[in-house]
Amino acid sequence: MGLLARIRKEWFIIGIVVAIACARLEPSVGVKGGPLHPEITVSYIAVSAIFLNSGLSLKTEELASALLHVRLHLFVQCFTLIFFPLCIWVLVHVLELTSMNQWLLRGLQTVGCMPPPVSSAVILTKAVGGNEAAAIFNSAFGSFLGIVVTPALLLLFLGSSSAVPFSSIFSQLFMTVVVPLLIGQVCVLRWLKEWLERARPPFGAVSSAVLLLIIYSTFCESFSRPNTQIDHISLLLLCFIVFSVQLSFMLLTFVITSRPASGFTPADTVAVIFCATHKSLTLGIPMLKIVFAGDENLSLVSVPLLVYHPAQILLGSVLVPTIRAWMNSRQKALKLTSLQPI
Repeated sequence: MGLLARIRKEWFIIGIVVAIACARLEPSVGVKGGPLHPEITVSYIAVSAIFLNSGLSLKTEELASALLHVRLHLFVQCFTLIFFPLCIWVLVHVLELTSMNQWLLRGLQTVGCMPPPVSSAVILTKAVGGNEAAAIFNSAFGSFLGIVVTPALLLLFLGSSSAVPFSSIFSQLFMTVVVPLLIGQVCVLRWLKEWLERARPPFGAVSSAVLLLIIYSTFCESFSRPNTQIDHISLLLLCFIVFSVQLSFMLLTFVITSRPASGFTPADTVAVIFCATHKSLTLGIPMLKIVFAGDENLSLVSVPLLVYHPAQILLGSVLVPTIRAWMNSRQKALKLTSLQPI
């Protein structure tokens, strides 16, 4: 394979490296209030573009059938909002026996209490070719559910309560998730169905390009917050813990949902892997600012979530080819099995 062909095939991985490098060189470009204005271009335009893209590419019957996949929805929401925070609570109690900064540990617990994000899990599921409709439903529903459940979890595990601005968060989620998705579906049903079937636009490439913008702005935000209060050992240990937690939960969801007895298809497994293990920075940071308002340790508490968010996108993106290869081989095997005479 020639160099250009290799670059075309691996353009997304190369794009991740370039995006992170650019963010490291000049993080001020992609932070809130900077030239890129991510509070508008990423929070609203990019997220809306993702769900408009999904609305255009999804078949209406697939979205309708996904709404009825109750077992999958129950598994994802129970895993991410019950099992995940409980496991982190146990881990935090073990880590309290070490010399690790206690505020970082509180921040790690807040990560466990967060709902799934509205964008990254959908994009990665689409990139693999998994059950995108199920990913959309669980990401959107989990975010709405998190508005109520996350403050309760923070109260339970940290003893902190907060007055969450339900109306503003709900309206943002509605405008950036539900409205673009519905617009896309209406456009397909009324005007674009035949053209889309004939032209086959590169929806996957568009979603991946938007994800690169999100990766860039996320790392700009992370690099622009150098925490001098954190020693390098604690920061390295935190990064190791975050990646270990993500890999462990991804592997656990894979093992549970890929078993024949689980009743989930390979495409369902892909959606579960990303939706059940990803956590929302968009909802998380504003909520932390409310819960720990005026606290001098807010920056320390925020660090685990700021590490977790880019790590989940980076890890998920790197694993896309591997997960896609597994899904394709599993689907072929299941198809061959179904064709064999009994």
